[in-house]
Amino acid sequence: MEFSHKPVLLKECIDGLNIKPDGTYLDLTLGGGGHSSEILKRLNEKGRLIGYDKDGEAIEYCKKHLEKYSDKITFIREDFKNSLSYLKDNGIEPDGVLIDLGISSYQIDNAKRGFSYIKDAPLDMRMDQRQSLSAKEVINEYSKEELIKIFYEYGEESFAKKIASKIIEIRKIKSIDTTAELASVIDKCIPEQVKRKTGNPCKKVFQAVRIEVNGELKGLEDFIIGIARQMKNKARLCIISFHSLEDRAVKNAFKYLECNCICDKNAPVCVCNKRKEIEIITKKPLLPSEKECKENKRAQSAKLRIAQVIKGE
Repeated sequence: MEFSHKPVLLKECIDGLNIKPDGTYLDLTLGGGGHSSEILKRLNEKGRLIGYDKDGEAIEYCKKHLEKYSDKITFIREDFKNSLSYLKDNGIEPDGVLIDLGISSYQIDNAKRGFSYIKDAPLDMRMDQRQSLSAKEVINEYSKEELIKIFYEYGEESFAKKIASKIIEIRKIKSIDTTAELASVIDKCIPEQVKRKTGNPCKKVFQAVRIEVNGELKGLEDFIIGIARQMKNKARLCIISFHSLEDRAVKNAFKYLECNCICDKNAPVCVCNKRKEIEIITKKPLLPSEKECKENKRAQSAKLRIAQVIKGE
């Protein structure tokens, strides 16, 4: 199966990055290389792109797909949150950074990866298949309290307690090993009237488990603050999110970076030395057009936020 992922908000991202032909750029979530390809087209012989992805299949696909740009791109198989040390160690200050926080179409469509609640497969959901923790361990080994917390916080699932209780009940008889088995458990816990209003009842729980397995939200706000501080003056940071938890993390990080002081409002003078570090370009997030949503249903929940770094001002 070919590793493909139709890039979301492509024009908006490329315009937002304001690409310099000789600049250094980071695509921290390569996926199928759709965004990277457009960045590389705009770079001259002095330009450079560093592409991150912890999915080995994504890296291998992009090495072939972007082969003609091999002299301009560096591939790194790593969680993008580890990129800060790489930049510091190599003295790199990027001119632009793109982060697409969505799961790739390939990962969803490839049944064996265990991300889909529609196709039966072993419970997996690991973006980095080198790691030990998978969805199977989460579902079969986490306590009832841990499952409730994950389903509620990461999936915003109203029936978190009921679903967790049912999982514990079934686990006493046999392990839950496949996506179809988990989907069946969830389905039994959601009232029919709720299903008619919200669609597939598995979406929230599968999202929650995926986020837990891959640590998608852990340290995200801190990372965004860190990467902004590592970038050049007037560099652009573009971040695409796909659900409210991700968007909240991006919004909070941007809000903090934009602050000119974080002292108590009653303090007579500023002692924090916190200064404004970014200019938020998108006061409201950019959304995909109606046309894009029709052509790519997975773009429907996407939000793009863009900021420009300010240094020495």
